Amino acid sequence: MARSFAGQVRDNLTAYAFMAAGIAVFALFSWYPLVRGVILSFQQVNFVTDPWWVGFDNYRTIFDDPLFWTAWWNTLKFTGLALVLGYLVPFFLAVLINEARHAKGFFRIAVYLPLMLPPIVVVLLWKFFYDPGNGIFNAVLRGVHLPESQWYQSSSTAMLSLVLVATWSNMGGAFIMYLAALQNIPGELYEAAEMEGASVWQRLRHITIPQMRFILLVLLLLQIVATMQVFIEPYQLTGTTNPDTITVMVLIYRYAFTVNNDFGMAAAMSVLLFIVLGAFSALYLRLTRDKD
Repeated sequence: MARSFAGQVRDNLTAYAFMAAGIAVFALFSWYPLVRGVILSFQQVNFVTDPWWVGFDNYRTIFDDPLFWTAWWNTLKFTGLALVLGYLVPFFLAVLINEARHAKGFFRIAVYLPLMLPPIVVVLLWKFFYDPGNGIFNAVLRGVHLPESQWYQSSSTAMLSLVLVATWSNMGGAFIMYLAALQNIPGELYEAAEMEGASVWQRLRHITIPQMRFILLVLLLLQIVATMQVFIEPYQLTGTTNPDTITVMVLIYRYAFTVNNDFGMAAAMSVLLFIVLGAFSALYLRLTRDKD
């Protein structure tokens, strides 16, 4: 018995020794920045002069900022639109392509290819598409005798323009995951449903969605967390001063690098975003776990 216990201890020590390097790297690049960010949120920091402790003043300042609630509202609006397009569209595309009889490989590459492009390249490409004068989209509208649009330069279409860019460039990842999950569904289920006279919608509702429930729930959580941190699209398309598209991440950038040059305020805003996403993720996992 003693030898068995000693052997288990020795095996565990060996396992921990192999894990030590990974844990150290993870702590250095993940845990330390997290703790350091929380500390910075209670300081006034510009990395030029010595930081000094200001307590909760950074939090009071950002709550008094009129752009604070605007940024949160724009972020939530972007997330909602991105869920409609970036969550549902890849799913239905995967269902359609999975049912295709020919050129499946071509369609897979065509949908996944934008994900391989650098984000800044994607934004610049769509900036050309959106150009009010020579852009492709307005050229198409002129060709069919429809009124042209200012796209991201208009307050009414700016947010939708950002969502279209983000959806086109990022839906390849979700599409591949949906497609892999679809191909793991036993074909016998569909054959039995067809023999019973089930329609396409009935097969989708009673077979496809229940069989893909886990991947659908996971991707929904990942999509919400990712879209709440949107930065590149609004920053490159509309800048940091447009109140119609300023998001939480853009506001953090403003605090740190442009308007305030105060990394303490940026850290305070980052901590709030971390708390919101952490609380949402915990609640989401609790609710979905209870239903299993």
